[in-house]
Amino acid sequence: MTSNKQVLYYNANPNILWKKNKPLLRTFDIELTERCNNNCIHCCINLPEHDALARQRELTTSEWKNVLDQATALGALTVRFTGGEPLLHEDFEDLYLYARRLGLRVLLFTNARLITRSIARLFSRIPPLEKIEITVYGMKSESCTAVSRKKNAFGEFRQGIDWLLEYKIPFIIKGTVFPATIDEMEELIAWSSKIPWMDSLPTFPMFLDLRHRRDSSSKNKRIKKLRLTPREGLRILTRDPDLYRREMGTFCSQFLGPPSDKIFNCNANNAICVDAYGKIQYCLALRHPDTVLDLHQHNLEEMLTDFIPRLRQKKSDNPEFLERCGQCFLRGFCEQCPAKSWSEHGSLDQPVEYICQVAHEQAEYLGLLKKGEKAWQIKDWQHRISQLTKMIEKDNIYQQGG
Repeated sequence: MTSNKQVLYYNANPNILWKKNKPLLRTFDIELTERCNNNCIHCCINLPEHDALARQRELTTSEWKNVLDQATALGALTVRFTGGEPLLHEDFEDLYLYARRLGLRVLLFTNARLITRSIARLFSRIPPLEKIEITVYGMKSESCTAVSRKKNAFGEFRQGIDWLLEYKIPFIIKGTVFPATIDEMEELIAWSSKIPWMDSLPTFPMFLDLRHRRDSSSKNKRIKKLRLTPREGLRILTRDPDLYRREMGTFCSQFLGPPSDKIFNCNANNAICVDAYGKIQYCLALRHPDTVLDLHQHNLEEMLTDFIPRLRQKKSDNPEFLERCGQCFLRGFCEQCPAKSWSEHGSLDQPVEYICQVAHEQAEYLGLLKKGEKAWQIKDWQHRISQLTKMIEKDNIYQQGG
């Protein structure tokens, strides 16, 4: 274990690292702050804008620059600035410029309320090289206020959009779906079609995550009440049935597969996150203490070359996980993962019933399951996937006039 001073100014030797077949790191996330100028009713992470304790614990600008140095030495090409609201960080512009000078492409996740003429000019002069991603919390002042719980949120968000449009800064938008906004989906889609850089429909996360830090049971209860039912979610996912079947047919043929007793089955080992307080995480949502390293005692290279490979070999000894998730051919289709289990149950391998229901609802719609069947009990899953793929391919040929 190295000392704080050694780690704080650690720099990997790029000449050594680039002798390998591929870079250790391609993209990574920096969670500049958990503080946010919104107070969204559904948020899985946000803290109050003026939370002094959180601000005191956050990494300094020099520490963040060292993180950026480490990441580029490991081969990273893209950094995502997220939060909370990353533009709240008082040295955001300094860190943005530092990242760009290192040659990093910058992806910014923001609610757009703090985008000013000055920020837009900065992005025009030194482009981020990735489209800014803006989450829309309502197409009307009333709905935006209901979600964000900030009276001035809608006007400031639209002003931020206007600055980006005036300076021709590429951005895309994402929606949110729950009772306060579900009736505005079509309006948001129509509006987004007029944005020059939107080359596809906006995404609509709808199966809401609980608090990633498990810090408020009252907030979790509220989030659960906002969740769509699996059937409601399916209706939204299948609003274009042909497109849904085509996309899911391809997905199922590639990602559904044999059961496993391993807890980690995602591909996040080439994209890590550093949270606002210097914890190196496997992914943005996973805060389980057994899955993070402290940046003041370790470095990014250790996380990638030693810690994550060992983590990915971790097997479950939870009987319920082994009986269900461990035997389920929908695992690549389902959103069950250690991060979801952590936020819902405080463990890495406890099945999340809500997520399971969502996956089964979609599998029944696609014909992979009959009503009432449990995916972990199906033995002929390979045949079912093959039949679905053939059927969708046949439909595609028919629609193309083949």
